[in-house]
Amino acid sequence: MIPALRGLGAHRYLLIFGFVMVFLSGHGQTFLISLYGGELRATFDLSNAEFGGLYSFATLMSGLLVIFLGRGVDRLRLDRFTAAVILGAALGGLLLALTPAAWVLVPAFLLLRLCGQGLMTHVAQTTVGRRVQHRRGTAMSLVTLGFPVAEAILPMSVVALIAALGWRGSWFLLALLLVAVALPLVLMLLRIETRVAMRKAESAPMTSETPPGPASVGRDWTRSEVLLDGRFYRILPALLGPPILITALFFHQVPIAEAKGWSLTLVSAAFTAYATTHVLSLLLSGPVVDRLGARRLLAFYLLPLLLGIGVMGFVPGALAAPLYLGLAGLSIGTAGTLMGALWPELYGLRHLGGIRAMAHGAMVLGTAAGPVLIGLLLDAGLTVQSLAWLMIAYLVAAILLVRPVAFASPPARSAPR
Repeated sequence: MIPALRGLGAHRYLLIFGFVMVFLSGHGQTFLISLYGGELRATFDLSNAEFGGLYSFATLMSGLLVIFLGRGVDRLRLDRFTAAVILGAALGGLLLALTPAAWVLVPAFLLLRLCGQGLMTHVAQTTVGRRVQHRRGTAMSLVTLGFPVAEAILPMSVVALIAALGWRGSWFLLALLLVAVALPLVLMLLRIETRVAMRKAESAPMTSETPPGPASVGRDWTRSEVLLDGRFYRILPALLGPPILITALFFHQVPIAEAKGWSLTLVSAAFTAYATTHVLSLLLSGPVVDRLGARRLLAFYLLPLLLGIGVMGFVPGALAAPLYLGLAGLSIGTAGTLMGALWPELYGLRHLGGIRAMAHGAMVLGTAAGPVLIGLLLDAGLTVQSLAWLMIAYLVAAILLVRPVAFASPPARSAPR
């Protein structure tokens, strides 16, 4: 990994900006908002189904809005768009803290999901994907490390804040920190990055060693052209498979654990394997993308998840839990790198924000619908083994569908070498 960092020093402030934005997206992620589920249900007298319905509706709406609002990163000044996103997330937190009735949870969740989980990640990966052309894959993996770091730090911090300040007070403080600390920090990083880039451009000769775009792209595609490109639809099932399937499995981890005879203590401990392989795959997938190209990796990165779901469905005993989660972590980490590195490789940079927004919106919609569908299947009496067969069939179909794109000639590289 260390040799792969060479050449990225000039973008260190941009990479820190991207990492911070991905980390801050935790404010709108399910792993954080779910910690407030018990307090919110008790405060507003909501059943599990009612609370889940409000949250799912807000998530679906955010997925649709990301598709349209994501183009702003192509059209507006980056500092202004970034500021609007952070302020939107802070407003969502403030609205949640002040919520007088259950219906107000919907706009609060919508702002947190749209600006936090959606647009913060979108701004980070689109900006880094556009500006870093040499070793783009490694840069994307470093930025995406913000996800597991947020998963490790934010839940413990939020639990402590709820204990000290109450659930409303904790959201007041989180909103204040976004405005008073996070916003000035990311704007400062952008200003420094802009100054560094300007000095580099003034001192550099007209002919640079790094071409202006990915070697595999002869032009910049528009969103309309991408929607007419068959490769886009071949790629989506493979690219979105890990986040959709893993979100659904985690959401229903309790009934799955009961069916497998796993205690919740065992499952909680097994998540260490998931976190470890998640980080490991992020660190390794970036250099692999730089060497082979993001398209090539599409053909192989679903295999660990395929094996993991097979373990979940058919391997008995306690050892199956960490093995299944560890294999799932390998695919989800690689998916994070691919989500940022693949689109500039295929479709260029000019309309990257709008193109990536379509894929990100589809992912949000899928992760919102997946838990509902799996829940209906489990309620209908589907066994864990049958559920595993369905997921395996999906992954095999996705692998076969994406193979013509992955092995197209010539191979696409994410960055010139």
